[in-house]
Amino acid sequence: MSSSTPRRSGSLRAQWAAFRSSRGRLLALAASVLVTVSIGLLVAGGARSTCVTGKGEGPCPAPLVGPDGTAVSDKYFFVHQPLTGDGSITARVTGLTGQMRVPDVVPGVRNVKEGVVPWAKAGLLVRQSLRRGTPYAAVMLTGEHGVRMQHNYIHDVPGGPHNGPQWLRLTRAGDLVSAYESDDGTRWTKVGAVTLGALPETVEIGLFAASPGALWDTASAFAQVTATFDRIELRGADGSWRYDDVGVVMESDGLTPHHPGRAVASGDKLIVTGGGDIGPATMEGGLRADLLLIGGAVGLIPVLLAAVTFPAGGPRPAPSPALSPVPRPVAARAVVARAVVVGAAAFVTGLVAAGAVVPVGLAMLRAGHNPIQPITLGTGLRVVAGYAALSAAAAVLAVGLAELVKRTVVAAALAIALVVAPHLPAVAGLAPWLLAVTPAAGFAITQSVPTFAHVDVVSTLLGSYYPLPPWAGLAVTCGYAALTLAAAIAGRQGPPA
Repeated sequence: MSSSTPRRSGSLRAQWAAFRSSRGRLLALAASVLVTVSIGLLVAGGARSTCVTGKGEGPCPAPLVGPDGTAVSDKYFFVHQPLTGDGSITARVTGLTGQMRVPDVVPGVRNVKEGVVPWAKAGLLVRQSLRRGTPYAAVMLTGEHGVRMQHNYIHDVPGGPHNGPQWLRLTRAGDLVSAYESDDGTRWTKVGAVTLGALPETVEIGLFAASPGALWDTASAFAQVTATFDRIELRGADGSWRYDDVGVVMESDGLTPHHPGRAVASGDKLIVTGGGDIGPATMEGGLRADLLLIGGAVGLIPVLLAAVTFPAGGPRPAPSPALSPVPRPVAARAVVARAVVVGAAAFVTGLVAAGAVVPVGLAMLRAGHNPIQPITLGTGLRVVAGYAALSAAAAVLAVGLAELVKRTVVAAALAIALVVAPHLPAVAGLAPWLLAVTPAAGFAITQSVPTFAHVDVVSTLLGSYYPLPPWAGLAVTCGYAALTLAAAIAGRQGPPA
């Protein structure tokens, strides 16, 4: 009888029986689901998006979608010609200038200064048609990121740095579009090449300029870029230049363009000014599914409390009646069994909470005529299962902390400080770097819209900014949990024989 007691108390069945025997812990898990779902549905129910269009103020249109289903922005000024068959365009960009709005010094008085934003872009473009959201490829000079080749909105290939006037070239051979750069127009370096599937025989080719908005603390504001092109050489097309302000938005009167672009011919030069962007619409592409889990951080608090009270209240391996010490392997198995039970319970809790609030919240957002960022089935499953995995990892971390410090209150405070506290200021854009170096990094797994390297966003969770990719963030949390649990096991030594 005495020899079997440690094995029973260290088994998963015994630990699970001990965990569910506490009504308080079960109520804590239920509270976690209630808090997470309630906050998410409050967000969904209170969301009301309106936009000013040429027809006045009303519901926002559905997000523009690119070739791969991502919400995209496709607004720029385009000087172009139709190109039938193969051909190329070459031009030199002699400089970028621009304007951007900065925070007002005098309230209500627009404060516009000279300058370009980092991802302002101007260069050469070939695209399927002028219809927004269609496939394209471009080579460009940017405000602060040198020469780039970009295609189909989400793809970006870096070229060389910008050192004065920059020659650019774009060639089309069937579906293959290649980009080149040169400092002198003689020695050319290939930036990249891409096959754009099913390009029509006739495409549009030419010069463009676009500028994303200037970022403030919580929003973006007006910005435009002006590029001067010369030494323009077009092969395969011999028509006249056409001028289009693609995607320009009209004021509420339906007639006046809002921040229009323009192009001016001066001798052999073309001076092109444009606003907007050609790229992913991470901020203006609609509400995101992960916003429905904004209450997840608060919802984790009951889970952490349930986890830290379990080691203190759960069965511990006891010595035999003969007062023989508990073998260290048995003690270690007990700790691992507790971690497995708590982690599994937290995973199910997170799965129920996220599995309820995400689909129901999205349905409520659609019913409220809000634009929603497109989300694939795979991404949706990753968001839901990822939050469950984060809950499990956080709970295991709390078990390890409780085993290490031996005081429930201290362990609870540490767990909340490490997992929950860093997430809260990051919502407002304060110290987002904490989400890269603390166990709160795992919240990145709930990100439903990627952070693209070639798009600057406001550094807040509301702006879809996480310093780490989804799986990397979860790996950080799991790493903390594994190390803490390992330290707890290492410290679980019985009395000397």
